[in-house]
Amino acid sequence: MAVLVGIDEAGFGPILGPLVVSSSTFSLPHHLIEVDLWQTLRKSLANKRKHLAGRLLIADSKKAYSKSLGTKHLERTALACLRCLGKEPATLTELLALLCPDCLERLSDYPWYKGAGSCRIAAEPADIAIASAVLADDLATNGIKLLELKSCCLDVAYYNKMISSVKNKARVLFTAASLLIKNAFDEFEGDELQVIVDRQGGRVRYRANLQRMFADMELKILSESPAASSYELQADGKKMRLHFVVDADERFLPVSLASMVSKYLRELLVANINRYFVGFHTDLRPTAGYWKDGLRFIKDLKENIPNVEYDHEQLIRCR
Repeated sequence: MAVLVGIDEAGFGPILGPLVVSSSTFSLPHHLIEVDLWQTLRKSLANKRKHLAGRLLIADSKKAYSKSLGTKHLERTALACLRCLGKEPATLTELLALLCPDCLERLSDYPWYKGAGSCRIAAEPADIAIASAVLADDLATNGIKLLELKSCCLDVAYYNKMISSVKNKARVLFTAASLLIKNAFDEFEGDELQVIVDRQGGRVRYRANLQRMFADMELKILSESPAASSYELQADGKKMRLHFVVDADERFLPVSLASMVSKYLRELLVANINRYFVGFHTDLRPTAGYWKDGLRFIKDLKENIPNVEYDHEQLIRCR
């Protein structure tokens, strides 16, 4: 059996809220490594919102999320997939404990996350159960197994510390992705391990970055082009192929799933920021945290609730 890992992020550009990087990991027969998994799993999944007919949507999070729909599809897919893993989180704290337990202690220092334990996940249990059962059956029929969903949640204060250390947000993102890559290499056994990462920006060559992050591993360049860059890493007789691919979040199902999990977690955390500050002034307009509107939100805080103190290092990202 082969192991296929997809990695993607949500929140690279915003000024408010966390940067979340996630991975989804599947085991599957070798002949399915390069096929369209949406076609293989068409009984339970689709990559377009139209004509779902009860199936789960797995797509680039930018297509799965909209202001009108909110987190509906993100939540349904994330929770149904977690149920396939035997996990059924009922609150945001339980979700974080499953996806990114390392961040829980840090988040407890933020006033807007203190109520996360009582923040119920607003899903429909019966629908999630049915969608999950259909997915589990489709996976099993095709010899595929979902092995793990995992996130690396960089809350703002932690993100700012990393920026002050490495001076570059692209390097911060690469560091977070590398933690998930290393986890895949250490945790999953298979006679073929392939990791696909959605490429950020125009970088083509990753050799120096990989050598810095995986100094104890042998590195071989397989190909480097504007569309995709591929490498082979090896240590202790175990190999891993790593691919940085443009638009991977639209082309590879595991990357799309990672994109949706990242976006779902980020949206839940940003909702807590909005809930906290709107509690002081009900006329405050919520924010998604992106640059222009994030600056508007910060200005509104200064004008409408000047007496409410907060740690800027916890709320506002440095660039």
